[in-house]
Parts: sequence; C-alpha cells; structure tokens
Amino acid sequence: MAYCRINDRGIYYETHGEGTPLVLLHHGFGCTLMWKDIYPAFQSKGFQIWMYDRRGYGRSHPGSDFESFYVSDRFRPESVEELHAFTQMFGLEAFHLIGQCEGGVVAVDYAVAYPHRVKTITVSSTQCFSPCAMPEFNRMKFPVPFQGLDAGLKNKLLYWHGPEHAERFYNLFRKFGGAYGTGFFDLRDRLSKVPCPTLVLYPDRSGLFDVEQAVSFYRHLPEGELAVLPRCGHNTYEHQPEEYIRIIGRFLARHA
Repeated sequence: MAYCRINDRGIYYETHGEGTPLVLLHHGFGCTLMWKDIYPAFQSKGFQIWMYDRRGYGRSHPGSDFESFYVSDRFRPESVEELHAFTQMFGLEAFHLIGQCEGGVVAVDYAVAYPHRVKTITVSSTQCFSPCAMPEFNRMKFPVPFQGLDAGLKNKLLYWHGPEHAERFYNLFRKFGGAYGTGFFDLRDRLSKVPCPTLVLYPDRSGLFDVEQAVSFYRHLPEGELAVLPRCGHNTYEHQPEEYIRIIGRFLARHA
C-alpha cells in the first residue's frame, strides 16, 4: 500500500505500467478499487496508470474537518489542487484524464485551471446540470439510508471505505455536498473553456441522470465527442466494461 502526503494528509495511490500517463478519477461513492477490472486493459495499451483515493475516500485520510469540507465551497477547488499536487509530486507534466461521474467534474475543473497539462478528458455518467437544488435531487435519488440498502451495494461500500466509515460516508453523500455541491449544479458555462478533446460517454438508462444530459454536455464543449452505451446503467465501467474500454481506447488512439 502506497501513500503520499498532500496537505499533511495521507493519500492512497497506485501506479501501474509505463508509457503515456493516464489518471483515473473515481466517482462520488468510490475509490481506486472501482478500477480493478478497467486499468489493466489501458495498461496493456501502453499507458502508465495513475489513480488515487481523493481526500476522505477509500484509504485516504479524511482529516478532522472532512464533513464540513464536504459540504463547503472548498470541495471543488481543493479537489483540483489535490490533483495538481499529486501530478506534480510524481512529475506528470501532461496526461490523459478519465473521470467517472463526480470524477468527471474534477477533470473538467482541472482542465480549465491547468489547460496545458491535460491531453484529453473522458467523462462518463457525469451530470451536466441539475434540474433542482442538489439536496432535493439527492432526496429523490437516494431515499434509502445505509441500513436499508440491498446487500450488493452495501457490501461494495464496506469493501471500498471500510466498516468504520462506509455508513457515515454514504449517509453524508446521499444528503448533500461533494463536487455536485449543495445548490443548483451547472457545468455548461465552464465546458466552453475546456480546451482539449473531450469524450462524453453516457449510459442510456442511468438511474441518476437522463441521457439528455450527455447531449447538453457534448454541445457545450469546443472539442467534444459523444458516445452513448445502449441498455446500460449508471456505472458504465461496471455494466459494460468491454465497451467502456473499447470506446475510450479508440478515443485515446485518435488523440495520441
């Protein structure tokens, strides 16, 4: 298990292979463990894989103020600076980014802040804008508390975040906060400032976001590409891993 220190907190990370750097950014429930069936395929395509657990996720240390941080305006900018510190620490001057759901928000924000460091972005199942304030949205989409979850999801969260933190983390997520914030969420103005080729990969039947979100996302990008996975649920990397890898692999090859 490897850790680096960012802002005096231990941040868990992994790196695999050699080649062009490819940084994987997990979603709002996840951590590096979610990529276990995905990263080997990109490693075999000649990429050096970098992935880490953002502050308070998975095996990274949350800090004593994580809950207030999670619902604050600091979350998005500090997530960007955490990514910047991580890539600088290991000498990654230019790299590709893949962001799943909330990880896609971090990727977009990073590309706007540090445009010369990002070769391409892939965002998958990332919300473009919210139809209502996020606490109301989350109440509709996550009505069940941790103890009422089906066994599969509960066990996954326990595996990712550990028995001491999984329930607190889930209940915090389902109420508010994170990259999607506590108010109305809208990436559309920011997307026009993303300078690099960006693939929007979306499922056609996410339980969270309508597929129309993908079209809006794509329309607001200067160099956007759009792919929709048919008969696919929200966690695209999990529901259709072979198509996920194939489509992103072809996108990366076009922009090598």
